[in-house]
Amino acid sequence: MTFFVAVLICIALAMFLIPALVLLIQAVMAFPALRAQAPPDGHRPRIAILVPAHNEEAGVATTVASLISQLQDGDRLLVIADNCSDRTAGVAIAAGAEVRERVDMERRGKGYALDFGVRCLKDNPPEVLIIVDADCVVSAGAIDRLARTSMRSGLPVQALYLMHAPAGSGPMKKIAEFAWILRNLVRPLGFHRLGLPCQLMGTGMAFPWAAISSASLANGHIVEDMKLGIDLALKGTPPLFCPDALVYSTFPASTAGTHSQRTRWEHGHVSMILSEAPALFAAGWRQRNIGIIALALDLCVPPVALLTLLVLVLFSCALVLGLVTGVMGPLGFATGALSAMGVAILVAWWRYGRQMLSPSNLSLAFLYMLAKVPLYLRFFVNRQVEWVRSKRDTE
Repeated sequence: MTFFVAVLICIALAMFLIPALVLLIQAVMAFPALRAQAPPDGHRPRIAILVPAHNEEAGVATTVASLISQLQDGDRLLVIADNCSDRTAGVAIAAGAEVRERVDMERRGKGYALDFGVRCLKDNPPEVLIIVDADCVVSAGAIDRLARTSMRSGLPVQALYLMHAPAGSGPMKKIAEFAWILRNLVRPLGFHRLGLPCQLMGTGMAFPWAAISSASLANGHIVEDMKLGIDLALKGTPPLFCPDALVYSTFPASTAGTHSQRTRWEHGHVSMILSEAPALFAAGWRQRNIGIIALALDLCVPPVALLTLLVLVLFSCALVLGLVTGVMGPLGFATGALSAMGVAILVAWWRYGRQMLSPSNLSLAFLYMLAKVPLYLRFFVNRQVEWVRSKRDTE
């Protein structure tokens, strides 16, 4: 019986040791300071910017303003007012955007809005399509850099997408901001420096028209961005990371809005691990494609709070087993996984998190993880499977 328990713990630890090591490699490779690169030269393609918007009247004007100043002659800025019950369309028009309205209460979700927008553009297609969410601000020069990089490479390109904590936020929001940096800057930057692709992040995404116009977009998947990136990689066009193009937004100040976002992102990510990772590994192995294998490994790194909690639970089990029976093998596995996690987080915090998160606030991360336990338990009893828009602070 003791042997059987030890084997089970070792198998479970092996499953989580690999993601912990992937995270460690990404953090170490991302440690050198991020320095801006010269923008790609050559032809600046004709672009269209597609902005899917569902009840975004409070923020869409700011998004449009950050985009319209970066357009050139022949470019288009198209806002899709998707199943809106507010003044999103009117506000976007007043801000200077071209607007199309879509009403279909049965087919709801961002994927359907994107599919509708792509079909609207087919009468006069751009060379490069860029997708930006309606609650984001795009930094100056980002559109040009994304378009040129996508045109030159012939691949999808993902901007650096960050979320900021609202002014005056407490330590938990600051920890969430750091977790976002770990996910959307440290991890893709580490793989980028190894010449490996990244996941798509939902906004700040540029695509050659040929790639996006033939993609399967019309779905209500709650992490449609991640699914799209994997589909494109399997077709031979894996996304590139472009850390010099910045897109940013702000976490909702309301508890309801934050909870909605976290549930959608984290339930969606775990669902993708279960549904897509095995096939992705198999495809990478069949094709002998290191890029696809790297995407599969990256996909298998669950949300860091969840990964840390699972490793801590298994460490506790291995420790009890060792103390009671003297079998110390599982404890060695557990110590390795926990050490890899700890070093990765500390390396990332030292380089990218110290200015926003003090050591005393970082020490509260365990409470942040415990607060997420109900969210993870709901994955098994009440999993979110449909797209739901996060509540904004004005609602």
